[in-house]
Amino acid sequence: MAQRLATEYVNAVLTLSEVQMDQFLRAAEDPLVNSRIRVLDNGGQEIVLEDAAGEEVHLPFDLKKGLYVCELTCRLVNQPLTNVIRKLFVRFKGEGIVNRVYHGFTMIYTYHQGSVRRIVEKTDSGCRLVYEYKNTLQELQNKFLTRDIEREISRVYDEINGLLDVRIQTRDQERIGEIDKRLRILSTALFTLEA
Repeated sequence: MAQRLATEYVNAVLTLSEVQMDQFLRAAEDPLVNSRIRVLDNGGQEIVLEDAAGEEVHLPFDLKKGLYVCELTCRLVNQPLTNVIRKLFVRFKGEGIVNRVYHGFTMIYTYHQGSVRRIVEKTDSGCRLVYEYKNTLQELQNKFLTRDIEREISRVYDEINGLLDVRIQTRDQERIGEIDKRLRILSTALFTLEA
């Protein structure tokens, strides 16, 4: 198994409410990592996490419209600190890119609301897609809706054809006027459905 050399957070973002911020502070507690909190002038907070080897990461949370927002770009090497940050990032639905650097290649993870949406392997020879999230339920729902529209188009066509048959056989001008009015409505509906 490949040995991870480093973990890089690239333009990662955590957005927390005040309640989540309290939960975040409690979740950051770990026997292998020390934490310090600094309150900033603007109402924000900076959380500093440090492992026994002295590696530390600064998490600056700025207060924006009642939410604590942390924009993070950092490189971590030591496992205890890397594990704590990863758990916090997933639990509090982080957004951004996380690079896991190995000897000879890098695995690039794209996160959306704490879930991995895409994994790409990057080597000197290029990039290879390893995983991409697909919302299968949404795709099936879209296909079902597409079939509903096709069925509705078919129904409108059938109604138009039936009205045209009746119109050809009708001699009453008043009845022809009603049929023409209904045909205009159906042709507009058909145009909308096909669009």
